[in-house]
Amino acid sequence: MEEVIALKKTVASLREPGGCPWDQEQTHQSLTICLVEECSELLEAIDNLDFKLMREELGDLLLQVVMHARFAEEEKRFDLGDVARDINEKLIRRHPHVFGEGVSLDTSGEVLVEWDKIKAAEKKDQPPEGVFKKLPPRLPALLYALETYKRIQKKNLPAENMVNQDAIRDTASGLNESMAGEQIFQIVAACREAGIDPEAAVRRHAGKVQREIEARVVEGD
Repeated sequence: MEEVIALKKTVASLREPGGCPWDQEQTHQSLTICLVEECSELLEAIDNLDFKLMREELGDLLLQVVMHARFAEEEKRFDLGDVARDINEKLIRRHPHVFGEGVSLDTSGEVLVEWDKIKAAEKKDQPPEGVFKKLPPRLPALLYALETYKRIQKKNLPAENMVNQDAIRDTASGLNESMAGEQIFQIVAACREAGIDPEAAVRRHAGKVQREIEARVVEGD
């Protein structure tokens, strides 16, 4: 798209001699906080269905992608074209039911199973992971806990005495988004009253569950 090419040229001008001193000083590391903030602002726009703001925040997020690709291009590692090419090839490769022949998948569940099979084949020559796939270390605690529980369910991992499935089912019964939001908010507020960091508490507990289950799986091998 012409607009993306124009954006790439603008970022290059900001980084080149005679450009912007602030932009010239930035690195992959210095912009990480900006990336997190832009993602958070985009999520807020999505939650509010504020499409005008969503358009703006998507632009801010795209700028982060272009900036990081520019840094890498300056270091002769890769460029924005490589990034776009890689993700396009991955999408085509992992959707054989759309871009291939002889593959028919009718449900999203079937698509996810096929996606995982293709992903596993792509990574067959890489060192094996533990039962928990490598999660981004800066993932927000709630998402970190959610991904941990999803992996427990998906692989039917031995989580007895670590994850109380009966209590989870009782809590889930009749639960809706509004109720969940209220209850989570109350727990967070209670943590504040008790002097507990809720983000750290959730992350540490999820990590504890992971380590215990990993140990059980190793012992069972």
